Amino acid sequence: MRKYFFLFSLLLLIIVLIVSCIFKSPLVYKRIAGAAQGTTYHITYETAQENDFSPQVDSILKAFDLTFSEYIPNSIISRINRNDSTVEINEMFEVVYNKALEVYKETDGAFDLTIAPLVNAWGFGPGEKREKVPNIDSLKQYVGMNKIRISGKKLIKQLPGITLDVNGIAQGYSVDIVCDFFEKKGIRNYMVEIGGEVRAKGENDKGKLWRIGVDKPSYTDQPGAELQAILALDNKSMTTAGNYRNYFEENGIKYSHIIDPHTGKPVKNRLLSVTIVARDALTADAYDTPCMILGLEKTRELLKKHPDLDAYLIFNDEKGNYQVEYTKGIKIDE
Repeated sequence: MRKYFFLFSLLLLIIVLIVSCIFKSPLVYKRIAGAAQGTTYHITYETAQENDFSPQVDSILKAFDLTFSEYIPNSIISRINRNDSTVEINEMFEVVYNKALEVYKETDGAFDLTIAPLVNAWGFGPGEKREKVPNIDSLKQYVGMNKIRISGKKLIKQLPGITLDVNGIAQGYSVDIVCDFFEKKGIRNYMVEIGGEVRAKGENDKGKLWRIGVDKPSYTDQPGAELQAILALDNKSMTTAGNYRNYFEENGIKYSHIIDPHTGKPVKNRLLSVTIVARDALTADAYDTPCMILGLEKTRELLKKHPDLDAYLIFNDEKGNYQVEYTKGIKIDE
């Protein structure tokens, strides 16, 4: 009797498995687009037909904005910048701060969260606009990550005039947070792009690696109007910093939004664009801007010390012509 019961149970299990395989929902690629952090996002992921993760993604990005958006008065970053003594940092803020401090030390201060007073003075902060060169001498005292620290759940400043700008790193981390959500949901193929920062895993709907364009430096074209190259991302993240879009011009001189914390002035060197490819978007985003500040030769030296980073560099040669250089880990899509 037990033998027949066992066989019946086994047969029933096989039938259930067969039926579940036959009627299993097909996997499809879904797309989400929207606005967050003062920019836009575009997300593609493969999942079952009945799944819709757009509400969860929207909630994740709203929570992120409540930490890092300078456009929201009650965000953590906004409250820190106006010296609200009651504000406490959260885990997201601490992750970004620790990575920023790591890169600050690694790049001899080329990356600095306390750059905000200079960014605002040059007219590149939220709601700011400037058409002439400012006097920045009095602002340098407020710049330097050695002048801030975390104690418990508080960010401690040496001077109340110190304010933070997380735009050079936070968007990359927002990409990682969305990707971590997809990982927990068991999604094997996805591409997340927020404000130009990208992370991709697996394959696109054509069964190939995700293809991401690198813009050709231009002071006139819109993003994506002309591509310098297309890179294939193999479970990697990619971010780009350039000096050719966000700028103002005075007396025929263009002033870039990328400010050197050491001089307090917009960076001027041969580099036009730096694209960093790394395992996570937080790391990639943290390194692209300081590379622009370090310049071509010091960026080459930095990359030699970091085999975990790959880079696609666009720069001017001595005659002013575009040149391209990239590390061996970069996959060019022909």
